[in-house]
Amino acid sequence: MPTVGIRYQNNNVAMGDQLLDVARCPHCSIASPRLSVIWSSPGKMPRTNGEEGRYWGSYTCSSCGGVVNVKAQWGGAQFYVEALFPDAKVAHEDMPEMARRFLQQAYETLHAPDAAAVMAGSAVDAMLKQKGYEKGSLYERIDKALADNVLTQGMADWAHEVRLGSNRPRHANIDRPHTTGDEAKQSVEFAEALGNFLFVLTAKIDRGIKAAKAAET
Repeated sequence: MPTVGIRYQNNNVAMGDQLLDVARCPHCSIASPRLSVIWSSPGKMPRTNGEEGRYWGSYTCSSCGGVVNVKAQWGGAQFYVEALFPDAKVAHEDMPEMARRFLQQAYETLHAPDAAAVMAGSAVDAMLKQKGYEKGSLYERIDKALADNVLTQGMADWAHEVRLGSNRPRHANIDRPHTTGDEAKQSVEFAEALGNFLFVLTAKIDRGIKAAKAAET
């Protein structure tokens, strides 16, 4: 987990100026981000439920300006981070392995929008192939999945409005060959939502049914 040095605030120990050992910014996914403190609590934040308080801090990424909130414990020489909010994106383990790897790469290349869109398209491609849709363009297979009631109309409409992969047949424009940051984010969010819809939710329901049957017996 990440660590943080110390500084003193009103004679109390507080989290230091830099949040260290974060592999990627959870907002822009740039590797080894420089995360600088903008606020940290001068001591443990009090709690009224009887549990031990924690130190908190807020750090901003020098690349994208996004803010990461940190919950940490004092370790005697430095702070040990318990949780980041938001945390770095991790593709869900219930997705097929190939799709999961492509989606993870999409998360990690959001700072390079063209690459993120390509990885998002590859993730969607792998998901559709896992469901048996292997022939035709990506968008043609999405339409076939809609016709087979594998996808909802909303999912299909969303797919046609985002950039997936290096080509976008419905919106080809020689003056706009590259994907913007917002377009890449939409592409990655669609790929993530599709994976959750096709695989993660189904696996969760299956586990819930099994757990309910086990409880009955």
